[in-house]
Amino acid sequence: MGKQKTKKFAAMKRMINLRDHRIKEKDRVKPKEKKKKKDPSELKEREVTKYPSCLFFQYNTQLGPPYHILVDTNFINFSIKAKLDIVQSMMDCLYAKCIPYITDCVMAEIEKLGMKYRVALRIAKDPRFERLPCTHKGTYADDCLVQRVTQMGPGSKPRRFSPQRGSDMGIEAEISDLNTSVTSWPLWTEI
Repeated sequence: MGKQKTKKFAAMKRMINLRDHRIKEKDRVKPKEKKKKKDPSELKEREVTKYPSCLFFQYNTQLGPPYHILVDTNFINFSIKAKLDIVQSMMDCLYAKCIPYITDCVMAEIEKLGMKYRVALRIAKDPRFERLPCTHKGTYADDCLVQRVTQMGPGSKPRRFSPQRGSDMGIEAEISDLNTSVTSWPLWTEI
């Protein structure tokens, strides 16, 4: 009886090195150039988008109570981990009345997280939180919040949504365009 041949697993054919002198010059891999070491004392340049100074608390003297605060998923989750009541902690921090706002995107994001985050969902559905509707597609909350903050000017209040009328309230121009009296439609409706 002879020796049985065993099959070799993961065996590869030998290949010529791509820098070999037997390969034509045009097909050869060029030797890599040595990278210059970066000078640590050299100033680094980077492009940063400029935001108006009115978005920063220390420069904006028009900011005052009641504070309208946009809340995201992480804010709610960290307040649960720290065992803090969100509204009460906001008031303790800012020494004024605070109105937390939560967007539809944040609510959808919390709902997608499932049963593990049901406590966060119960907190987000608190009647003390004001809901802000989203008109864009998708449920990515971070982009939605950044877009809302950059669009709002200094001293402007977020517009509320009235489910009875199905549209944003708070713009007097829209009311005058409809040829109705301003007194018949309240600018801010309590929901």
